[in-house]
Amino acid sequence: MKPTKPLKIFILEDDLWYGTMLEHYLSLNPDYQVERFDSEKTFFQKLPEQPDVVTLDYSLAVGEADGSKILKKIKERYTDTAVIIISGQEEINTAVELLKLGAFDYIVKDEDTKDRLWNALQHLQEIKGLKKEVEELKNELKKTYDFSKVIIGQSIAIQRVYGLIDKASKTNITVSITGETGTGKEMVAKAIHYNSIRQKFPFVAINVAAIPPELLESELFGYEKGAFTGANARRIGKFEEAHKGTIFLDEIGEMDLHLQAKILRVLQEREITRIGGNQVIPLDIRIIVATNKNLLKGVEKKEFREDLYYRLLGMPIELPPLRERGNDFIILSKHFIQSFCAENRLPVKTLTPESIEKLKQYNFPGNIRELKSIIELAIVMSENNIIQPEDINIENISQLGNLLSTETSLKEYEKKIIQFFLKKYNNDVILVAKKLDIGKSTIYRMMQNGELIK
Repeated sequence: MKPTKPLKIFILEDDLWYGTMLEHYLSLNPDYQVERFDSEKTFFQKLPEQPDVVTLDYSLAVGEADGSKILKKIKERYTDTAVIIISGQEEINTAVELLKLGAFDYIVKDEDTKDRLWNALQHLQEIKGLKKEVEELKNELKKTYDFSKVIIGQSIAIQRVYGLIDKASKTNITVSITGETGTGKEMVAKAIHYNSIRQKFPFVAINVAAIPPELLESELFGYEKGAFTGANARRIGKFEEAHKGTIFLDEIGEMDLHLQAKILRVLQEREITRIGGNQVIPLDIRIIVATNKNLLKGVEKKEFREDLYYRLLGMPIELPPLRERGNDFIILSKHFIQSFCAENRLPVKTLTPESIEKLKQYNFPGNIRELKSIIELAIVMSENNIIQPEDINIENISQLGNLLSTETSLKEYEKKIIQFFLKKYNNDVILVAKKLDIGKSTIYRMMQNGELIK
């Protein structure tokens, strides 16, 4: 991996010929910026420039310090500077001691010195490049989960949510997120995790309602080989996967009472045992739960354990429905337009004032998720770069289901939409052509080509 800037190398060598030879040899690489020093004094005067690498003659003839003392001084001041020791003697004990003190490598002066030094520097370049890449990924991840950019809005209601996310991110407190379907509960959970001290470790999400009750226990706790019929190998559960990170239990209100008791024990003891096993596995995890149900009512109805409810309550964060977020729907709509158009290589489209007014009058029972579907469909339906009110099909959006749930070409979206309306209007081509404002010949041609089913 080629570095973005030259590798800065300082050579500390009191043998003029040998130092000059190393300087010339290393300078042959255009990615190396090499500077030679023949005394400890001039070397330490320039050391604040923080070279990436120092090649150090272990047995300097000048100055009072030997190589080990100089190595210590370098590493005390600049821990990121790699030091390669070059010695005239092959002393194993000395080499081991220097490596313990923080030397990157120990190279003996012989006919292979240049090649070994070259290889060591190439290795350092790779490490430096990987460190930079990891740092960039960390920064990108932090930027990606900057909750003010991921959870979009400017309303007072969403600003309160920002404040709670910020507070939750600074501690390991259990968080319970409530809100209607489609309000972005998982996004909030991710924002908390990726802005916390656990951000380097796993974020493991599991939807309790999506897994049959009889399978959920093994999914969460894992199992040992032979624990039951079909358990042909050990399987690690979601709790173990989330060790040192965060586990997000979505739709926690759907969990049956039997499993609730086991979850309570995990919260109390911070340990699990795999199904069919005896080994107690300690856990260091943060737990975030979410539900669109009123868990307190579930407690009153004996459908949810009271002791578990209070254990999970922690810091409650209630997400407001979209209808209570003022003009956030406009900001969100523009965001969805930009994202969808970019993904599909379309020119960015604009909502007319009349279209915005139409959206404003709608209640959005499906919240942000529904708004996203409405906007994406409107982009596909619009004939030019303007989204008109008639392109916003609020009445039928709930019936369209998962039409836009998978990414595909614009042509495929057109086929799906036409097919949907043909089915709705009993294959009345003329009516569908009128509703979609397209030529009936277009529909007939697509039928003849087998693109549509009549």
